[in-house]
Amino acid sequence: MTIQDSFVLAWRTVKSNKLRTGITVAIIAFGIMALIGIITAISAMNQSLKENFSFMGANAFVVRYKEMNARMGGPNNEGDDFSKTKRGLKEKKSNLDKIIKIEEATYFKEHFGFNRAAVSISIRKGGNNELHYKNRKTNPQISLMGGDENYLAVNGYSLTQGRNFNNVDITSGRNVCIVGSNVAAKLFPGRPEKSIDKIILLQGKPYRILGLLKSKGSSAMMRQDDIVISTLKNVRQYQGSSTYSIGVMVNNVAELEPAIGETTDQMRKARRLIPSESDNFVIDKSDKFASLFIGFLAGISGAAGAIGMITLIGAAIGLMNIMLVAVSERTREVGLIKAIGGKRKDVRRQFLFESILISILGAIFGIILGVLVGNIFSLVLGTGFVVPWLWVIIGIVICTVVGLVAGIYPAMKAAALNPIDALRYE
Repeated sequence: MTIQDSFVLAWRTVKSNKLRTGITVAIIAFGIMALIGIITAISAMNQSLKENFSFMGANAFVVRYKEMNARMGGPNNEGDDFSKTKRGLKEKKSNLDKIIKIEEATYFKEHFGFNRAAVSISIRKGGNNELHYKNRKTNPQISLMGGDENYLAVNGYSLTQGRNFNNVDITSGRNVCIVGSNVAAKLFPGRPEKSIDKIILLQGKPYRILGLLKSKGSSAMMRQDDIVISTLKNVRQYQGSSTYSIGVMVNNVAELEPAIGETTDQMRKARRLIPSESDNFVIDKSDKFASLFIGFLAGISGAAGAIGMITLIGAAIGLMNIMLVAVSERTREVGLIKAIGGKRKDVRRQFLFESILISILGAIFGIILGVLVGNIFSLVLGTGFVVPWLWVIIGIVICTVVGLVAGIYPAMKAAALNPIDALRYE
């Protein structure tokens, strides 16, 4: 009996036992579906995170305030105005709760001279604002930002209609704004370009729209088009004091690290830190948040793999039991094969082929279902159709191994049957 004959006979047997094959395939398919589905969903989330958190561009970074924890108490701290950090530098207690003030941000902008890099000072005033135009209004989820002439460029925004803030807007602090595409679409449905020069109400105050932003894409992760931007002075005078952020955009990626070093030096001067004190500010590149969340998702991927493997182990045990039942049911068939000249290896090969075929069928159906289920997240997050090809290959290999392992013992048991006893078996 050739290998082809064994394979054909195994395939016929698999097709003739539809119920048993279907149940076994379903068990394996659900295990693979859980594994591939979760991996596909995580791949879609990774893609969405990279697209939505890299909002400033690869050649930009932001300086912001970060509250630092000081060690309080202890015999060595009494009367001491400093506490040690892990790096051995000192943190001045008077600076630990110090936000970035407008004077510090302005000092930085005036003194930062790294190769014509663009610097922007900005302030955020909540993400639950509601805008009104006549009888229409937005959802109460609009972010209000105060910025300067460089805010749009540094933060990766561009205009489709209208203009940026000019010097008069910035110095006077008058009520003018630039709106995101979602805001314009909500207040001016069908014709958002007509929003230019219209008067809208923001927190009950009239604002004239100067420009309309090009859409950056909104998702469940970040609503970058639900934004209204006014000038820094305007937001300050109406909204009160708060901490400020400083955005820096260099000419190319190669200048990023040297610019960060220069930024650190100038911020330390602006914050009046002495050499023995550590930084009481942080510098974040645009992809830092994406990397952070992707790291969390990597842990979920490991958990998904563990769940899938446990399911597949259970499927392997079930497949082995079904194959053992098949050996008992087909004892006379095994005897007949041996009686007409079939060898032990022929019987062993046939049962192994059956086990592997059932396992691979489960893998195929499981992969298809897993990719479809996982891509539900792609639809929700607005990313493209995702197929984790590496895990598809891994899934097929794993199922082949599962079928091989689950079929070895039943195949050996079938091959060891005595042909005379097998033919007399009832």
